[in-house]
Amino acid sequence: MIRLLSLALAGLLLAGCAQQPPLRGSGDLGVIIERARGSIQIIETSGQTQLARIEGLGDLSHASVVFSRDQRFAYVFGRDGGLTKVDLLAQRIDKRILQGGNSIGGAISQDGSLIAVGNYEPGGVKVFDAQTLELVADIPSTPLPDGSRNSRVVGVIDAPGQRFLFALFDTGEIWIADFSEREKPTVTRFEHIGHQPYDDLLTPDGRYYLAGLFGEDGMALLDLWHPEQGVKRVLDGYGRGEQKLPVYKMPHLEGWAIAGEQAFVPAIGQHRVLVMNTGNWQQSAAIEVAGQPVFVMARPDARQIWVNFAYPDNHRVQVIDSETHAIVADLQPGPGVLHMEFSARGEQLWLSVRDGNEVQVWDPYRLELLKRLPAESPSGIFFSSRAHRTGL
Repeated sequence: MIRLLSLALAGLLLAGCAQQPPLRGSGDLGVIIERARGSIQIIETSGQTQLARIEGLGDLSHASVVFSRDQRFAYVFGRDGGLTKVDLLAQRIDKRILQGGNSIGGAISQDGSLIAVGNYEPGGVKVFDAQTLELVADIPSTPLPDGSRNSRVVGVIDAPGQRFLFALFDTGEIWIADFSEREKPTVTRFEHIGHQPYDDLLTPDGRYYLAGLFGEDGMALLDLWHPEQGVKRVLDGYGRGEQKLPVYKMPHLEGWAIAGEQAFVPAIGQHRVLVMNTGNWQQSAAIEVAGQPVFVMARPDARQIWVNFAYPDNHRVQVIDSETHAIVADLQPGPGVLHMEFSARGEQLWLSVRDGNEVQVWDPYRLELLKRLPAESPSGIFFSSRAHRTGL
């Protein structure tokens, strides 16, 4: 009887082991958002394969992802205010909370211990312990003058010094939340920075924070080495004298491309990519492109700039030579190209084709399509290598 029980127990243990994902590292993993289904796919870049689908993540119509410093966990920010911690190795949800009414993204702190979430509703930023998802701080945003609600928060990013930066869309502000002393965080506010800041960029060295302005032509620049100098205006009036076109999709400025001493940024309501000199932050060129740019992304070696577009040109992707500013490729991957992501060393470019229900893998050097992977209404693509990049 004891022998039979032992054999039965061993069989159960073996069956349990068989159900576990195979042992692997996490450095080549990534996440694809399936926006209509409320699910994500876990993929790996080395073999360009799909590993698992995780269901039950709520409203992912505008979702973004950050990763733990060991690249094991993905934190998914959903439009329904959901914050979901996903174990990429065990291929399951580790924990999920509803922390707000309408979330628009978030960030993970420099040391990986804190998760900050920006909210449209109720307005403000909430900060959580990255391991437990327990609330650490609640930072309400500025109330509107009529007192009807608080300002919507956009563009939450991490910055050196255990800080988070974000913009207040309705009240025209930039805030720095300093968590270097976790129990006594401080907030520095910069007011009157421009009309309707809608997204932002942190330069790769973590020094310059730029916020795009939707309500006027221009951008707001904050030097984090010298915040006492306040916010400066750059690209002021870049659309002066030109009729602005209807904006069908807001550009996403975390995709701004820094290539050497040049910054490539989308022009709102125009069919142009603007080029700034990062030494003086003045415009140096404007590149005519096929439509209104959404993502403007540099290959990791900065030799190419890849651009996708808003409707009705969202079936196209153009590739710009960063040195000559010439368009070297005009690709048509399929209907509804929403997002692009380079692998860490740049040998692959993954892009989502929402209306084609697929994700494509490209060789950005040969400009060749390598693989198609099925996905249901895919949007954002995020690789775990982001865990070691500041400002994402």
